[in-house]
Formats: sequence, C-alpha cells, structure tokens
Amino acid sequence: QVQLVESGGGLVQAGDSLRLSCAASGLTFGAYAMAWYRQAPGKEREFVTAISPGGTTLYVASVKGRYAISRDNAKKAVFLQMSSLTPEDTADYYCAAGLHVGGPFDYWGQGTRVTVSS
Repeated sequence: QVQLVESGGGLVQAGDSLRLSCAASGLTFGAYAMAWYRQAPGKEREFVTAISPGGTTLYVASVKGRYAISRDNAKKAVFLQMSSLTPEDTADYYCAAGLHVGGPFDYWGQGTRVTVSS
C-alpha cells in the first residue's frame, strides 16, 4: 500500500530554517505530483506547495520566497526547505500525493509538527 512518511519537524526559533522530508513507497513516484499541506492549531488544513513530476511548482502566497519544494525521483522523496520561519508557520505539515499538481491529492502522510517560537 501507499505510504508517505514525513520527517524533519521540530522546535525552532523565529528566523530559523528547517527542512522537511517525505519518503514515499508503494506508488510509481515519478508519475505523481507531490504536495505539502499544513494545519495550524485550531485552523483548517491548507495547501502550502506542490511539485509536478516534471518539476513545475506551486506555492501559496504566504510562503513564496521563503519555502522551496523539491523532489528526488530516484529516492522517491520530496523535500520542503523552509526559511525565515515565523510563529505563524507553526503547524502540522503533511505530505500528499496525487496525479495532478493542482490536486486533488489522494494519499496522505501522518504529518510532522513544526513549532516556531518567537
């Protein structure tokens, strides 16, 4: 079965950087768009960024210029490099896979928590 396993979350200070990873298995990774969503405490899950199999990327406006998504098809992994973090970036971050970069995303990981202290 499809598994997406996130890692790399943690507690950081405002202004710091953090890199999240998502390891995929059970799917033809190169055929799937990959995305990162996040859910802040008390808020709904929101789209953050996505990358197509060919490398086309989408970002929500609030993270443009600070976050960068990338993928390694050989390693079946997707990454999220986050910089200039603020407390507003505090959330559980989820990796997702789907057939289209614009969604919908059919497979989801369990999430990794990112906490940014001020």
